[in-house]
Amino acid sequence: MTFSPEPRRTPQPFLLVPWPVLFLIGLLATCYTAFALAPATLEVRILADYAFIPARYSQAFLLAHGYEPGTVLDRALPFVSYIFLHASLGHVAINSVWILPFGTVVARRYGAVAFFVFFLLCGAAGAAFHLACNWGSALPVVGASGAISGLMGAAFRMMGPSPPAPGGFGWGPAPLAPILSPRIIVWSAVWVGINILAGVTGLGAGTEVHLIAWQAHLGGYFAGLLLAGPFAMLTGGLERGGAHYR
Repeated sequence: MTFSPEPRRTPQPFLLVPWPVLFLIGLLATCYTAFALAPATLEVRILADYAFIPARYSQAFLLAHGYEPGTVLDRALPFVSYIFLHASLGHVAINSVWILPFGTVVARRYGAVAFFVFFLLCGAAGAAFHLACNWGSALPVVGASGAISGLMGAAFRMMGPSPPAPGGFGWGPAPLAPILSPRIIVWSAVWVGINILAGVTGLGAGTEVHLIAWQAHLGGYFAGLLLAGPFAMLTGGLERGGAHYR
C-alpha cells in the first residue's frame, strides 16, 4: 500500500510585505517630509492647490469670494492629491502602520498596478462622499485614510479560510465574502459607528487643517467593498492568490 505525501506548506514570515506596499509607505513619507520642510508660504499654496476643499466645487462660494474655479484639471487633481498630504508626523505614521496589514492582503491578490489604481479610486470615492456631505465647506481635508479604508474593506472580503488549489498542491486564495454576509455586515456596522462617533466628538481634527474626515473614511470603505469583486475578476486575483510576491 502506498500513500501520497501531504503537500508541504513553506513557512512564511508573519508579515511578508509586498514591494508596492513598501513603495506606497515610502512615497507618503517622502511627500510629508517635502511638505514639512517647505517654507510657510509654499505650504499654504500647496494646501490651496492640492488639499481637498469642498468649497472649490461650489459655484456660490466661488462667486461670493471672487475666486476663479480653475481648469478641469485643477478641480479634478485634489480628488487624488489630498491623499499624499498629511498634517503631522503622527498622522502619516498612523496611516503607514494602517496600510501594512490591509495593503499587504490587497497587493498580493491584485498585483502592483491594480493595487495602486484601487488605492487611488478608493481615495477619490472618499473625497466624493466627503464633498456630498460637506458641500461648500472651506476646511481642507488631507491624508490617505479614506484610501486605506478602501483597502480595509477589500481585505475584509478577502480574509477567510484558503481552499486547496486546483490539483491538490498548495493553497488557493480565499473566496471573497459576500457584501451582505454576516461578517461583513457586522464589521461595516462597527466601522460606521466608530466614524460617526469620531465625527460627533471631533476626534482627528486639528486647529487649522482637518485630518481626513470621517465621511471620507466611509466613502473609501464602501468603495473598497464594492470594487473588490470587479478588481478580482479583472486581475485574475481569484487564481493568483499570494504567490505573485513570493
